[in-house]
Amino acid sequence: MAFMLRRPFAVASTLRQTPKISQQTFRTFHQTPLKSKPSNFFSSRSAGSVSSFIASRNALQSGFRRSYNQQSYSAPGAGSGNLTQRLLYGGAIFGGTLVAINLIFNRETREDGGMPPFERAYLNDTFLHTGLGIGIIGLAARQLHVSGWSYRLMAANPWLVLGLGLVGSIGTMIATRATPPENYVAKYGLWTAFNLTQAALLAPLMFMQPAILARAGLYTVGMMGSIAFVGATAKQEKYLYLGGPLLAGVAIVALSGLAPLVIPATATRTLMMTENIWLYGGLAVFGGFTLYDVQKVLYHARMAERGLMKKDTVNESISLELDFLNIFIRMVQILGMSGNRRR
Repeated sequence: MAFMLRRPFAVASTLRQTPKISQQTFRTFHQTPLKSKPSNFFSSRSAGSVSSFIASRNALQSGFRRSYNQQSYSAPGAGSGNLTQRLLYGGAIFGGTLVAINLIFNRETREDGGMPPFERAYLNDTFLHTGLGIGIIGLAARQLHVSGWSYRLMAANPWLVLGLGLVGSIGTMIATRATPPENYVAKYGLWTAFNLTQAALLAPLMFMQPAILARAGLYTVGMMGSIAFVGATAKQEKYLYLGGPLLAGVAIVALSGLAPLVIPATATRTLMMTENIWLYGGLAVFGGFTLYDVQKVLYHARMAERGLMKKDTVNESISLELDFLNIFIRMVQILGMSGNRRR
């Protein structure tokens, strides 16, 4: 079924490419008397008919060959150094980025002697739920893509997909946040439904090459890890003021993402500008949200320690999951665009 969806007219086009066999190559055995030419009993099919049959068989086989086997993917820079050098370069870039971000945004560190144990435990539990949620989304998206969900989703009405996606995502997120942590069965059930909803919307990303997805995931982890380190070691409540400006920024990014649905295709410059806002502006906005959310987790940990609120790491992880997904999607698109430019 997947093959027919990839190349629905392969059989018909292949049959049209099959060479027509001349009628003269087929001769019935009674046209030549057996007694006069007994040695030519099996000469009814000439050498041309055999070659025509072989050519038609090869044409059919090439028509049924899967499309992803026709072009081999060669990783960029495959022969430009061994794996150890690449790992060293990647580690050096990540370490330099971490140091630079720490020097720029973290000049004023905590003055209370470091992170207390209850904050560290609450933050680690939040990161654990975030990793589990991302894992559920990745596995579910892969299974949905294999089952053919991506084809049906891309063939559907975009407004319908947008409406149902927003209703499903926002509905399950609100229901998860509203459920008290004591009712852990319903809490984790709604949290799983939220992750499955995100997986259903992100399944078409599996059309991208696995190398691009792996690189985008690695870059996203590096970016969020460095920003989370800054937020965890910075002065208490230093970046909590960013909530309002970030909400305004995410509204602009969301509107720029909806622009292709309403702006005509002839407005090329406007579409390019909105795409840049959605890509690079979104990276900046959700990077800021990562910094804000990490400090918010620590703030909630202090409030929970004083008995002012309940500990709920599931709710905290939802915000970090959304930050990860939005950064990851933009990383995939940027890497895909850069790969197309190199070609």
